[in-house]
Amino acid sequence: QVQLAESGGGLVQAGGSLRLSCAVSARTFVYYPMGWFRQAPGKEREFVAAISGTNSNTYYADSVKGRFTITRDNAKNSVSLQMNSLKPEDTAVYYCAKGRTAEVDKRIRAYDYWGQGTQVTVSS
Repeated sequence: QVQLAESGGGLVQAGGSLRLSCAVSARTFVYYPMGWFRQAPGKEREFVAAISGTNSNTYYADSVKGRFTITRDNAKNSVSLQMNSLKPEDTAVYYCAKGRTAEVDKRIRAYDYWGQGTQVTVSS
């Protein structure tokens, strides 16, 4: 059974930074892409960033490109999301997710295991 646990959310002022982390219990973690998604109140869950398995290629939503950075540590089975220059519109519950196959994909259905989510609130 694969388990994911996010941490690092909180309240920050606009322009500030937060770092989210996700610990993953999966023996074959290194082979799978990992993604971050977010869901704001009343809105659908949306893609934020993804990172491929062994070569760590990164992909971002246009709304966070240049502000957010996704990284992974395969030795520690973890993935992180560094969020800088935060805006009030970044307020959401953030989820990490494990890819279903080795192909990086921005679609929700391409991920088979999800964390419980961590709240990020950006005040103006």
